[in-house]
Amino acid sequence: MPKLLKNPPIFQNILRKATGYFAVGLPSPRYAVATSASFRSAFLLITSLFFLWGFAHNLNPILIPHLKLACQLSDFESALIDSAFFLGYLLMALPAGAFMNRYGYKSGILLGLLLFAAGAFLFIPAADVRQFAMFLLALFIIASGLTFLETAANPYVTVLGDDQGATQRLNLAQSFNGLAATLAPLLGGRFILSEQPLTAEAMQVMTPAEVQDYLSAQAATVKLPYLFIGLVVLGVALLVWRTPLPEVARRDETAAEVNPLPWWRQGNLLRGIAAQFCYVGAQVCVSSFFIRFANKTAGLSEKNGAYFLSISLLAFMLGRFAGTYAMRWVAPARLLALYAVANVVLLLVAVTGSGYTAVYALIGAQFFMSILFPTIFSLSLQGMGGQTKLASSLLVMAIAGGAVFPPLMGRVSDLTSIQTAYLVPAVCFGAVLYFALRVKTTQPLRFELTH
Repeated sequence: MPKLLKNPPIFQNILRKATGYFAVGLPSPRYAVATSASFRSAFLLITSLFFLWGFAHNLNPILIPHLKLACQLSDFESALIDSAFFLGYLLMALPAGAFMNRYGYKSGILLGLLLFAAGAFLFIPAADVRQFAMFLLALFIIASGLTFLETAANPYVTVLGDDQGATQRLNLAQSFNGLAATLAPLLGGRFILSEQPLTAEAMQVMTPAEVQDYLSAQAATVKLPYLFIGLVVLGVALLVWRTPLPEVARRDETAAEVNPLPWWRQGNLLRGIAAQFCYVGAQVCVSSFFIRFANKTAGLSEKNGAYFLSISLLAFMLGRFAGTYAMRWVAPARLLALYAVANVVLLLVAVTGSGYTAVYALIGAQFFMSILFPTIFSLSLQGMGGQTKLASSLLVMAIAGGAVFPPLMGRVSDLTSIQTAYLVPAVCFGAVLYFALRVKTTQPLRFELTH
């Protein structure tokens, strides 16, 4: 094993320089962490994965209105973009966990990055033929790759720091996901969306050939951005391949500690899976239909709607940092309950309000969604002992909520209005509140680095 940490404050300074934050406590020698340059590089690389999948996730709200026009879709059909994407999590979470149990985290991360890049490159032929099914296949492949990344990175990042700060550190790492969420709609709106897309009425006066040329030109705008994304992801894969990554094992597992109850009898975990399923569905609903909502309630164009979406996701990132800081004084479960209540109230304002008031309510909801995923994830794993890896895979599978609720919301929108449809995520946040009120905290998660 590389040279062990002998002076925790020195390591805190290293982390502060590398990430702008330090892991609280770092007890020693019970909790020994290597300080070699390769380990610091590994930490930065793992943090970059949070950014990459955050960027991919938050391009979907740009693709929904864009492909709705380019492929001439209804609200329900355009919501299948989210369904295809999050179906990848449902189908690949357990295989990803099994793969990494056998071949290790590094191999899983590499496979995830290669799948991510392959899906991004598939956008090019999909745009050439303008086939919605091919776009959906590309998104499914991307999501399959991201499943490997999330299954590995969420537990991996908890290595650095003391036992009590596991939830806080996971929120910190997820903050870089929030940074990507801020940039994705800003850049996606700039390079993918049209300033003034033609309406159905305007296309009625065009010849069929002119309409097809226009729609093909619209579809083609995704080619260069996704080519660039694919190349960046391949570059990160190369860095991961060349960088030594330590394997992660829970000390509960190395000490042969076994939770006496099977996972299906663990109340925290089962309620956590349900809460995560509903939360991810709500998060995707709020973001995916934001541009359409802003257009209908405040008259914003698609490009301006994308800018407002970027602002809302900036609020999401700030909420992550604020929530991470607040957990120094407020118990994670209590803070989770407060944030869930705030989201229900703000979505009711969005449903009943009008103009910019409704749009600002959605921006506020993004702030209060910020800590929900990592906090539910961490609280759900408490007390799982040697079943933690399986439980982690089940929680990643719960991300499939993003495949279920957006089509439901799209159907409600088609039957009523996009504003009324925001009652769907409001109900989902009620499920998160239930989990926060019922969760039972036990011993904190403990991890260590192994070879």
